[in-house]
Parts: sequence; structure tokens; C-alpha cells
Amino acid sequence: MKARVTVTLKSGILDPQGKAIEGALKSLGVDGITSVRQGKVFDIELAGADRTKAEAALKDAADKLLANTVIENYRVELL
Repeated sequence: MKARVTVTLKSGILDPQGKAIEGALKSLGVDGITSVRQGKVFDIELAGADRTKAEAALKDAADKLLANTVIENYRVELL
């Protein structure tokens, strides 16, 4: 089974890397950029077919390692 965990900063948390990317895009002449927020994507393959167990395991992994839940949100998708 394949899954994707997407981690993003919570709203209101400053994103200096996103600001740097925004500035770089503008300096490259990319028009229309008003804001950039960066995040992380984890593509994960799991053994087994139990979707409920897989989702629970991925949420546990995100809570313990993949995301800093104080400043980040995450979304688990089973693909």
C-alpha cells in the first residue's frame, strides 16, 4: 500500500524559507507570486492491506517523528 504524509506549517507561524523562495522566484522574473509557504512530503510504502491500521500507524509516525505538531499540521493520504 502506498501513502503520502504532507506536513505544513500552521497558519501564523513564520516561514523564512518560504519568504526566501518567494524572493528568489520574483528575482527570476516569475510573475504573480504573492506568497510562498514551504512544507514536506513523505511518500511511504507499507506492507499489508488493512487501511485502518496503516492510517493509524502513519498518524503515529507523524506525531512522533515526521511533524513537529507544535508548529506543523499534517495530512495522511492512502493512495
